[in-house]
Amino acid sequence: MTFTASPTPSPLPGPTGAPRPAVHARGLTKVYGSGASAVEALVDADIDFAAGEFTAIMGPSGSGKSTLMHLLAGLDSATRGRALIGDVDITGLDDRSLTRLRRDRVGFVFQSFNLLPMFTAEQNIVLPLDLAGRELDRDWFDTLVSTLALTDRLDHRPSELSGGQQQRVAIARALIAKPDVVFADEPTGNLDSRSGAQVLSFLRRSVRELGRTVIMVTHDPSAAAYADRVVLIADGRIAGEITDPTPEAVLAGLDALRSFDEVAVR
Repeated sequence: MTFTASPTPSPLPGPTGAPRPAVHARGLTKVYGSGASAVEALVDADIDFAAGEFTAIMGPSGSGKSTLMHLLAGLDSATRGRALIGDVDITGLDDRSLTRLRRDRVGFVFQSFNLLPMFTAEQNIVLPLDLAGRELDRDWFDTLVSTLALTDRLDHRPSELSGGQQQRVAIARALIAKPDVVFADEPTGNLDSRSGAQVLSFLRRSVRELGRTVIMVTHDPSAAAYADRVVLIADGRIAGEITDPTPEAVLAGLDALRSFDEVAVR
């Protein structure tokens, strides 16, 4: 385990350098309100997320972790700064282009499974392709449902599935269009510990075996330990990161945020 405080990413490589990160931000800032009532939810975030990596974002309640994810995913607009998915600056896109990019290049997994109750598991999984008018890659579908252990649940509706199975369907749905990145917002928040561990294992497998990139917001140190890296946020600022995380290391990192807060106030 390695904890690094207040990391500063190196300059992004040019066209002839190494591949760009799957997602990155420079000076990303979100301010709500104006004047004396303005609240800085995120301040000058500089961060890279490597392709094929599972990253967890953690911090105290109100620290800005969900704001960061929403800005990176194009679910909210930045006050200033840049957020890029691959080589596309999403902060400069109009609503139509942003909608298209999210549909084609981004997957989402939320705490609430957001499955359509009248559809079977298979219909829920392929729904993004149906909406986009794209053909199903049957080999990729078979790989997903096999990896996520859903092969014998495809004709079941959500009411006939456990919470863990429903979330695995949601993960398959997020991956079916082969997105550049999957954003997961507290994906185990509505699950018991056993189901949550299974879902996190499948997310990790989607990175290691299927080559996906996952960025997950969580408040749970045990959940964060499934990631390759944990990014810590405090008071709207990137505070540090933990590589090769364990639950104990994550807890220690969260404790270290108190020192970061003291420095930020000075």
